[in-house]
Amino acid sequence: MAAPRRLLLKLSGEAFQGEAGPLSPESIAAIARDIASLSKTELGIVVGGGNILRDGRSPWLDRVEADTLGMLATIVNGLALRAALVAAGREAIVQSAVATELTEPISARKARQALASGAVVIFAGGTGNPFVTTDTAAAIRAASIEADLLAKGSNVAGVYSEDPRKGKKARLIPELSYDEYLAGRFGVMDLAAVEICRDQKIPIAVFDLAKPGALAALAAGKRVGTLIS
Repeated sequence: MAAPRRLLLKLSGEAFQGEAGPLSPESIAAIARDIASLSKTELGIVVGGGNILRDGRSPWLDRVEADTLGMLATIVNGLALRAALVAAGREAIVQSAVATELTEPISARKARQALASGAVVIFAGGTGNPFVTTDTAAAIRAASIEADLLAKGSNVAGVYSEDPRKGKKARLIPELSYDEYLAGRFGVMDLAAVEICRDQKIPIAVFDLAKPGALAALAAGKRVGTLIS
């Protein structure tokens, strides 16, 4: 796999949490250090909000309200990550699909310009619409900035033959085609996101963000986790 010139990283919200709570200074600083070290890779980031609100599961919210709160949660995470990146010595901007005075509106052209200048572009607010996952937002942003790779960093090592938490015979699958993933209906990556990447010919890497050196290895073109292409 060739080293990507421009990489879109999808960060799950869970990556931001720790013993200190939903926003762990230690966790966010560690992520920022890993990102800041990738000086030779243009990097866009889509942040999730699962550390603050997960899957809209609440008896007092309907799905639209829950998804709206989830989109706002991604903005909180995006702003926190920007602060940590600046502290780590890396310029960063936040674009959001949900308008706020603290963020810039989504603009693919401005994002590409910022990336070319060496800044990290953080995309928050999902797509700005309910019923759409941040995985799908990541695929859309990857296509809009003309990324060479979409890397999904979460707390799983890749795509498994079955849920490793439930099946003792679960095995990591190192490589899948887009169609194999869609036919298998694996749950690690949203199916709509995989369809977008297939249509735009953007390979996907699913990897464990906590694995030391994993992000740097992907940026260097090395195989980590599962490759969907």
